[in-house]
Amino acid sequence: MGAVTSLGDDVFVARNKQIEVYNSVTFALQRHLSVPGLGVRVFGLIAGLSNSSLCVSDFDHNSIHRVELSGSNAVKKWSVGRQPAGLSMNKAHNLVVACRGANKLQEYTMGGTLVREIRLQTCVWSPFHAVQLSTGDYVVSKYASPGTVSVVRVDGQVVHRYGPSQTSDVGQMSSSTSLAVTSNDDILVADMLKNRILSINRSVLRTQELALSVDGGIQQPFGLCLDESRGRLYVGESSGQCRVLVFDSVKV
Repeated sequence: MGAVTSLGDDVFVARNKQIEVYNSVTFALQRHLSVPGLGVRVFGLIAGLSNSSLCVSDFDHNSIHRVELSGSNAVKKWSVGRQPAGLSMNKAHNLVVACRGANKLQEYTMGGTLVREIRLQTCVWSPFHAVQLSTGDYVVSKYASPGTVSVVRVDGQVVHRYGPSQTSDVGQMSSSTSLAVTSNDDILVADMLKNRILSINRSVLRTQELALSVDGGIQQPFGLCLDESRGRLYVGESSGQCRVLVFDSVKV
């Protein structure tokens, strides 16, 4: 549990080898999407408006499942690099897969055709999630301790790394997982083992912890989904009650 994404009025949550679909207004459970053969560990979900489909990463079986959302719920499956984790859509509307075990990013068409691979430098090992910035570069989280967030070019070379900063008192990250990027290219990162969400302002190179109030505190945040049209942030937990937390009017 932990992966979460949204599309329109639907919120998708990975749980128990299937996908739960909630209404973003009432938060009522609407339906379940069955994904035959899906493994237990689902670390990435992403929904695409242009093709009305949901992509699901299957960490256990090194594969991607694409579920049609137009009514048929047909499922297409294809193999990817070892240990696929976070998913995103890039500016070309292709699927970007962070392959933890292969230490690379893979870009696929929505039909499952490999477009290119980005082999990462050794300092960016164990990639968990990658999101394209407006510059065309990718921001990549590292699932390890200490955690880092790196910006890499399409040739895999590191442009910048965010870790402990002299302009911040947040200290080290520990197992950075999901990312979200704003329209201004500011970065949100789930700092899982420190139970917090960090905001990286790229214009002033400052990192700070978001002030998010919730009973019991955030418990191992794992999945992030930022809906800027609603000013809303979804946070999927991987511990405790394994909740999906919804924060409105989030100031990044």
